[in-house]
Amino acid sequence: MRTEKKLRLSQLRHWRVRKKVTGTKDRPRMNVRFTNEHIYVQFIDDAAGVTLASASTRSKATPDREKLGANVTGAKTIGKLAAETALAKGITAVVFDRGAARYHWSAGKEGKPVLGKLATLAEAARAAGLKF
Repeated sequence: MRTEKKLRLSQLRHWRVRKKVTGTKDRPRMNVRFTNEHIYVQFIDDAAGVTLASASTRSKATPDREKLGANVTGAKTIGKLAAETALAKGITAVVFDRGAARYHWSAGKEGKPVLGKLATLAEAARAAGLKF
């Protein structure tokens, strides 16, 4: 598939998700963005247009940030860190905005499910105390 076609489909998928998801002060939008090297998570109040909290693999507050990347282990660490950051700011419930990323899992060895990056990040945030 051509690169232009992939980018167009990704943009359409992002718009389709975003028109259904909005955040408020009580229940902000948890936006997740994956690049080739980094993961970014923001908690956004769309009514006021303000970012309430954020976490990423580039943040100086992230432990061992040199070793983290845009992979499953990095997603697990950033999901936990993002949840801790949100809970410190008083955010307990969020609306999950996956953007153009796909929430998926695959069958690994011996039929055990293997979660993708986005699913791993979401599960780590849930385990740390956030409610979706």
